[in-house]
Amino acid sequence: MVKRKKNKLWLGVDLGGTKVQVAIVDGDGMSIATRRRKTHGKSGDVLSLILDTIRETLVDADLTAADLAGIGFGVPGPLNLDKGVILESPNLGWRNLPLRKRIEAVFRKPVVLANDVDAGGYGEYRFGAAQGARCMLAVFVGTGIGGACIYEGRLMRGKTSSCMEFGHMKIDRNGRRCGCGRRGCLETSASRLAIATDCAAAVFRGEAPRLLALAGTDVAALRSGVIAQAIQEGDRVIEEIVRTAAQAIGLAVSNAVQLLAPDIVVLGGGLVEALPKLILLEATRVAQAEVMSTFRGTFKLVSAKLGDQAGALGAAALAASPEALQGKP
Repeated sequence: MVKRKKNKLWLGVDLGGTKVQVAIVDGDGMSIATRRRKTHGKSGDVLSLILDTIRETLVDADLTAADLAGIGFGVPGPLNLDKGVILESPNLGWRNLPLRKRIEAVFRKPVVLANDVDAGGYGEYRFGAAQGARCMLAVFVGTGIGGACIYEGRLMRGKTSSCMEFGHMKIDRNGRRCGCGRRGCLETSASRLAIATDCAAAVFRGEAPRLLALAGTDVAALRSGVIAQAIQEGDRVIEEIVRTAAQAIGLAVSNAVQLLAPDIVVLGGGLVEALPKLILLEATRVAQAEVMSTFRGTFKLVSAKLGDQAGALGAAALAASPEALQGKP
């Protein structure tokens, strides 16, 4: 392969509880090489797995660490952004891990850490559905619901930590109990886990014969593609469950619009990818109806474009533009 100009490449790592994804990109966001491996949660040495995956990706690209200008990480859980420390990551068994220091010691390159949803949102801002936005809000629907906001090129953040806990916006004070310990968070109504739970209940009641045939009653088996297929094959109750969840997302978006005035809201995650028209239609309808009249028509909701590459691409882009993560201008 033709080698790129030295130090004009960045490496991004998207780290989750079940996978690590690595991408080497150039300044235009073009992937030079990518790798994805399962982390198997707490089992094994996850840090060693990360280091090995980075090295393997460099080999795939016929590069060494010396060819990189920097490395970026998108990491779940609370972080100290300034110190580069993962305060807690229960799925990986980490607490107060100085990840930036560890990675810099191995590869001798500057490392930046960001929340995983912030990294994904920044990827969509730089290379995906929100290019050119003055203010963009990203909402990623998965097991939970995460949010990110980029305003004039910078990630919105707290003094030392990330913010935009979109999934914990309270939409019903008497609603279901959330994993955070409170009641009525958006996640309890509109996350994929919440939707799958409601779908399983519909199957038990005999209201979703196609979903029963496709996946049975195991909530863990009710993945986004299966839910979408059941709707396409005629399970109207399942369609209504997803439609109601999308409406809850739209309500939460309307509240965020009145605080942030974004020009674009990017919706992502597996269920959005599987059912983009249904979810965007309902979320847009409610969001536009519930905002103050002066905000109607000032923003649009769109589907994410980068899929599961958003986190790694965004992390690499943050390594290239670390000022986007700085707490002070």
